[in-house]
Amino acid sequence: MSPVTAGVLQLLALTAALALAYRPLGDYMAKVYSSEKHYRPEKWIYKAIGANPSAEMRWPAYLRGVLAFSAMSVLFLYLLQRLQGVLPGSLGFASIDPDQAFNTAASFVANTNWQSYAGEQAMGHVVQTGGLAVQNFVSAAVGMAVAVALVRGFARSRTGELGNFWADLVRGTVRILLPISVIGAIVLVACGAIQNFAGIHEVGQFLGGTQQWNGGAVASQEVIKELGTNGGGYFNANSAHPFENPTPFSNLFEIFLILIIPFAMTRTFGRMVGSLRQGYAILATMAVIWLGFTALMMWTEFAHHGPAFDITGGAMEGKETRFGIGGSAIFSVATTLTSTGAVNSFHSSFTGLGGGIQLLGMQLGEIAPGGVGSGLYGMLIMAIIAVFIAGLMVGRTPEYLGKKIGTREIKLAACYILITPALVLCFTAAAMALPTPPHSMLNPGAHGFSEVLYAYTSGANNNGSAFAGLNADTQWFNSTIGIAMLLGRFLPMVFVLALAGSLAEQKPVPETAGTLRTDKPLYAGLLVGTIVIITGLTYFPALALGPLAEGLAS
Repeated sequence: MSPVTAGVLQLLALTAALALAYRPLGDYMAKVYSSEKHYRPEKWIYKAIGANPSAEMRWPAYLRGVLAFSAMSVLFLYLLQRLQGVLPGSLGFASIDPDQAFNTAASFVANTNWQSYAGEQAMGHVVQTGGLAVQNFVSAAVGMAVAVALVRGFARSRTGELGNFWADLVRGTVRILLPISVIGAIVLVACGAIQNFAGIHEVGQFLGGTQQWNGGAVASQEVIKELGTNGGGYFNANSAHPFENPTPFSNLFEIFLILIIPFAMTRTFGRMVGSLRQGYAILATMAVIWLGFTALMMWTEFAHHGPAFDITGGAMEGKETRFGIGGSAIFSVATTLTSTGAVNSFHSSFTGLGGGIQLLGMQLGEIAPGGVGSGLYGMLIMAIIAVFIAGLMVGRTPEYLGKKIGTREIKLAACYILITPALVLCFTAAAMALPTPPHSMLNPGAHGFSEVLYAYTSGANNNGSAFAGLNADTQWFNSTIGIAMLLGRFLPMVFVLALAGSLAEQKPVPETAGTLRTDKPLYAGLLVGTIVIITGLTYFPALALGPLAEGLAS
């Protein structure tokens, strides 16, 4: 079987698996967030934190819950790393330096999981399982809660109440993420991923000599890092490491975990607003972009010219032989079109145009299908922008799901789409103006610029994957990328929740003959065009200096 055929078959199998899981998972999540029943373990949690899960919150109170919980999470994870040297199960590793501890705490709480360290050489069992793995659950649940709050803003009327943050947080963790993670961890262990608390030990090498390796609760952390679109690797090689991702089947299963909740949440959205067709329109938009990017990535990597590439069937440099070009290309697109920093290949070794596809995937706002929760609310913001543009074309006040998109709503949506590009471009410009990057960049010229641009794009978009070739473990990069991750995560949430509150207060607008049908293919096409044009106009100059210049020169 040719590598191209193998890659296409993997893509078809993945698409079929996602289609089969879409309806049951989407309906289940809608029931979880609409239920008024609280299970006994959940009541214990509410009692421990002093929360009343039945109390409705307006958007300022909901936002205060998000920010307070996240701030305490950053502080807890920072202190855990700083105290690692005196904790049991540290495997003899020293405490983490202040700048790196801040960067890591900000990263995992912001659902970014950017890592400027090698996990197996820096983090002990307590920090990995009690700190990083826990944040993989709750940071994902926070994103899902904010998305559900925005959906309630569309579904409700004449009230500013958006639900209860603490109830949404706990339910997302206990009823959705935890059960799937238990099943997924068993699957990964069956595939060969390790799950233990072994210490550091010597292992033999094929060519003689020995090497030191430590064990860990890898399978359980691997499944939630993918399912929650987190991405932090137990090992420095991340999902290219055989302890994390042993086989081609486990590779495809991990891609499935990355994509399933973001795609299924479109059905949750349709179910909660009372129109499944609206959910299908959002799903179609996400699917078109995802499939288009995947096809382009596979073409650039399979068709790259040169004698060495012709012999191997494509650009195999930096890719695992057990996954091949197809498995690596599909994984790469999945991780950069969602807020998942997991990698199973060396992104810096992709072709110039392939690197550009990775960058553009993140710069779209990671909305196809995007991160857990963040992908849905990001796409709904773009849906509002598309409705506004359509309204300008016909001279009519725009409406979406029976809610008027007025001055306040469009200002909040505009602030949302501007904040991340501002962070990426300003921090990249500042870094390139300083003497630090040349000493950190492995490659000069356009590729070196792409390394810096990728780092801040990954951080501000809460992706976390690395282009590699850039030494980001410096005070400058640890501090500035940490700030970019926190601002890129929580400032957009401010605008999302304010928008949700504004929509929930409105009175429903009756549909008329002039109302734009947002559940039709024409609107889905308009939405795709809006996303590509807005992103292209924002990032094209920067992309022209990096991956486009490199790709055209090769």
